[in-house]
Amino acid sequence: MLICAQYVLPISSEPLQNGAVLVRDGLIRDVGRADMLKLRYPEEEVKDYGLAAIMPGLVDTHTHLEYSVMRGIVHDVPYVTWLISLLEQSGKMETVDWFDSAILGGLDALSSGITTIADITVTGAACTAAQKLGLRGVIYREVGAMDKRRVDYAIRAAEKDILHWREAVDPNRITIGVAPAAIYTVHPSIFGRVATLATKENMPVAMHLAGSREEYNFVRYGSSALSVHEMDDKRGFVEIPPWLPTGGTPVEYVYNWGAFEAPRVLAVHGVHVNDDDLRRLRSADVAVAVCPRCNAQLGMGVAPLSEYVKAGMNVGFGTDSPAATDSTDMFNEMRLGMLIQRAVNVGEFLDSQTALEIATIGGARALGLDHKIGTLDVGKCADIIAVDLSASHRSSAADAVSAVVNTCSAGDVLMTMVDGKLLYEKNAWHVDVEVAKNIARVIEIRSKLR
Repeated sequence: MLICAQYVLPISSEPLQNGAVLVRDGLIRDVGRADMLKLRYPEEEVKDYGLAAIMPGLVDTHTHLEYSVMRGIVHDVPYVTWLISLLEQSGKMETVDWFDSAILGGLDALSSGITTIADITVTGAACTAAQKLGLRGVIYREVGAMDKRRVDYAIRAAEKDILHWREAVDPNRITIGVAPAAIYTVHPSIFGRVATLATKENMPVAMHLAGSREEYNFVRYGSSALSVHEMDDKRGFVEIPPWLPTGGTPVEYVYNWGAFEAPRVLAVHGVHVNDDDLRRLRSADVAVAVCPRCNAQLGMGVAPLSEYVKAGMNVGFGTDSPAATDSTDMFNEMRLGMLIQRAVNVGEFLDSQTALEIATIGGARALGLDHKIGTLDVGKCADIIAVDLSASHRSSAADAVSAVVNTCSAGDVLMTMVDGKLLYEKNAWHVDVEVAKNIARVIEIRSKLR
């Protein structure tokens, strides 16, 4: 199949005008001018998207697909209020609800041009959704226990789930990893135990880290909205005995407990870090998933994205929980992330090309998948999207990359392909899921939540 458009954005090289990409057997076999490739491969089926950009699929380095049904349920509140409300709403969800919600999230991802997700889950709903829908993904099994006596059990339960999940997915498309739960919900020994498990099983690790000021104050001072002063059965999220302040930062804390001793670690958020934290993350080769919209929406702060890029670290964008951002839109993610960095870092101008690289090859590197995806290079997996430029409010001919980053949204995605398989075309699905039935289930679940 020849996929043609007015622009091809390989990411690893300069944009092509009137370009085409040859896809065979799930791989990219050739990239070049459309007229030349049509002459070279006269028997190939041609799909021409016209005034559009053909580019690598977007890599979403942090998601919670199973919370998709909660979009708009809890909004316009700060982080801790949102977190508590989310936990209350979660109590109304049944097991099957999480799986139907994750399918909705996966459909949103595909229709938004996202071909790869990195999802942290306890239920495994994202694992099932990615497998059914044909998404590429890294699915991390979250594990945690506050009571030290329950850590062994928690690790064993996680190992059992990981083995089951591995057997249920296509290993060429989906990787299973492990993730310690949030700092304020786990005994610190969990971090070292997770690193040991990941090393033994050669698994990637992801962890929420340094995301909010409340988490920072909790770790450093032992006092925040996550650790109230009243002494009762629970102290905020923490069981008795109460939390003792460490005097260090969240990054320093998990580092001291061995969190970075695993071979591939992804830190999610990385908002509240100092220069020493950044050096420690870099020296441990920790990748970072930055979630600009979620951080802004919940008042969590601004991650030092420009500093991560300048330090040469592997960094990608993440859409985080749909329950926070109300939509799955990587175009808005990279645009907002870019503009915020320009606003707060005078002299460190993040350009459109860098933002697009972070959303594609940057995310692929952060997940250890850059040998497979992230650019339109010959031999890589055919994870490709087409983005409509006809409604752009600027001349795309001047700079197609800038047009994509500054003017496009999820609604402009015309086609999404993973491993050479067309999974989504505008208003048409090619997935092994009854979409209408899923939408009906989502309406039913949302009625219960409301």
